[in-house]
Amino acid sequence: MMYSIPYKTKQFFLVLIKLSIVVGCFYFIHQKLTKNAEINFDVFIQYLMKNNVFTIKIILFVLFLSIFNWFFEILKWYTLVKSIKNITLKNALEQSLGALTASLFTPNRIGEYGAKAIYYTGHFRKRIVLLNLLGNMLQMLTTIIFGMIGLSIFMNRYNIHFDYDQLAEILLLSLFIVTLIGFTFFNSQLNIRGFSLDKIKQGLQNFPKKIIITAFFLSVLRYLIFSFQFYFLLSIFNVEITYLNAMVVISSMYLLASILPSVFIFDFVIKGSVAVFLFSYLAINEVTVLSTVLIMWLLNFVLPSLFGSLFVLNFNFPEHHDSL
Repeated sequence: MMYSIPYKTKQFFLVLIKLSIVVGCFYFIHQKLTKNAEINFDVFIQYLMKNNVFTIKIILFVLFLSIFNWFFEILKWYTLVKSIKNITLKNALEQSLGALTASLFTPNRIGEYGAKAIYYTGHFRKRIVLLNLLGNMLQMLTTIIFGMIGLSIFMNRYNIHFDYDQLAEILLLSLFIVTLIGFTFFNSQLNIRGFSLDKIKQGLQNFPKKIIITAFFLSVLRYLIFSFQFYFLLSIFNVEITYLNAMVVISSMYLLASILPSVFIFDFVIKGSVAVFLFSYLAINEVTVLSTVLIMWLLNFVLPSLFGSLFVLNFNFPEHHDSL
């Protein structure tokens, strides 16, 4: 005998889940700021006050860059989803920022896939997950392209030497992982929660190339914006470095931080450690580097997630006649 959960009970649990996500998000941000092993928040505030570099014009400009960073991410999501269903930019805004809030404390932002899919009815959800995967792959491809160029220049310029025994171990491990991924990806019999990897591969291959190119272009624009924002923040701390020299290190930093095994909740720690190591070759103060990384995190993750919490609180499950 099937038992149907009363409507009021469903609404109660929905409100409870939404509140849990928002409270969890705020708690995570608070812990990150007050108990950060990389840089003490009081030291960070004192450093900002000591340098006294943040004028109203500078604050507005860095906020402007963050807005455009997320605008292109939202536009990319709008472009991808519109290939299967008509949505508005407002819908794309709600879904992108709401998913950021919901995934802030999940491993490798895995919660973003479910958070975006839940905005749609069952008929669309698998395709929405696939579109989110495609969007993340394009952003990662951008990071790899710029990062490989930057890292090769960095290694050649600063004559970086590796421990070849450790390098061999890393290469062997990477080869094993790639082989494992390749085997599972081309094994059409393998399914993950109803997803055939063969169908995922075909879906990506058959996706309209024009939309992929547009989404890749938006990924590049977004990358150029937040990497320039990092450079600009360094410059206002009176770091004397040219844009091209800074981009060599910044692109290397984002590449290394992206490929290191991690969960998203340690993203700031990893970027901070990698940045300190790389910028040490340019003799840039550690506090300056960590402060820049923290400001980037506040502007591009914390601030959007706070706005996203409003969308989470206003979320309702989609009705069957409408997927939003």
